[in-house]
Amino acid sequence: MRPRILACAFGATLLVSLLAGQVMPAGATDGGDTEVTVGSNDLVFSQNKQNEPAVAIDPANPNVVVAGANDNIDMEACNAGPDTDCPFTDGVGGSGVYFSFDSGDSWAQPTYTGYSARGCLGQPDPPVGDDSCHPDPAGPIGTLPQYFENGLVSDGDPAVAFGPRPDANGRFSWSNGSRLYYVNLVSGFPGSGALKGAEGLAVSRTDDVKAAASGSNSAWMAPVILSKQASATFSDKEQVWVDNAESSPHLGNVYVCYAKFQGSGAAPMVVAVSRDGGATWSNKTVSPAHNVAPSRWGQSGCTIRTDSHGVVYVFWEQFSNPAFFFPPPGTHFMVRSFDGGVSWTRPVAINAVVDPCYALEFSGAGDRCVQDGAAGARNDLAASPSVTIANGTPSGAGATDELVLTWAGFDASGVEHVYVRWSTDGGATWSDPVMVE
Repeated sequence: MRPRILACAFGATLLVSLLAGQVMPAGATDGGDTEVTVGSNDLVFSQNKQNEPAVAIDPANPNVVVAGANDNIDMEACNAGPDTDCPFTDGVGGSGVYFSFDSGDSWAQPTYTGYSARGCLGQPDPPVGDDSCHPDPAGPIGTLPQYFENGLVSDGDPAVAFGPRPDANGRFSWSNGSRLYYVNLVSGFPGSGALKGAEGLAVSRTDDVKAAASGSNSAWMAPVILSKQASATFSDKEQVWVDNAESSPHLGNVYVCYAKFQGSGAAPMVVAVSRDGGATWSNKTVSPAHNVAPSRWGQSGCTIRTDSHGVVYVFWEQFSNPAFFFPPPGTHFMVRSFDGGVSWTRPVAINAVVDPCYALEFSGAGDRCVQDGAAGARNDLAASPSVTIANGTPSGAGATDELVLTWAGFDASGVEHVYVRWSTDGGATWSDPVMVE
């Protein structure tokens, strides 16, 4: 039984816990933790700060694990330059990447070359002489490479997934090897004009994780902007998935769901699809723009998966304005595509939720959106759906295609729980919620 990897932001260090039922891999510690962010300087703030992690396991090589996180490793120290620009430095990327080749027992954080403020350590206040930060355009970076060279900045919110590699004719098969997709927020480098809108989404790809883990910039393809951008667009809260079961007629399709915030206040859910290994993308709106009325204040926190037949499932949370409703009711919605993302079903409400983040924040009882003090990690949209499907990857043979949905939410008395539901008929019906914490 192979271990499942759970990544979490714990204080200023990203850790993984190995959970494997009754069987542990050789060298793993039962119930122990392993640091993922091994390249970080733990003594310098905010270079030691990470949050919002993501993790992926290569289905064809389950000992290969890749994680991503918002990582300030390349930012200037907070006592460098003016105190008001901490913890971020203009133009410096924030999408950390980490590799394990032994099922999470040990990790490597590569050092690439790019636009870096890692050397801006400053002086104790008040400084003596020049205390300003002068980033190095060819300095060491622990975040995704090739963004500065393309007039872009990697802005975190990572989403990672493995899929089969295409051959020279564009046909996907696991026998060709594996491709890693890393999707993150992206902005234009200051003054470059390389991106419309405040934030977009870009995808980085590598077919050689060994070289990428060793610090080779060239192991990564140049980032591709996948979101459809306009001057008032802020694309956010993305998730990526690759159709990874060889039984699927759409094997190799890459799907990214995200919320498209626009200047009008609308924020529809959008799915971007690539059928050529992430080189080109089409975008399709799959929901109404719900946050234009008080009763439908917003929607975000999507999850996207495929079953063994290539059916695509997208889930997200719709939440209400706590100023109008308390506790604010929320809903999980689902859409499906049966043709590889060409067309989508209408959104169907499958679950009622109460998001602890908004409920506690507006009640005055506490703030679950920000934890661990003023410099803590965000935990917004706690009730967002997290879904997996037993699709039998990589072959798809004998798959049950059972869906498992989990989220954190309040019960009727205002107590927070972790819930799980199951579906064995493609999301048509669901089991009653079970509290599992």
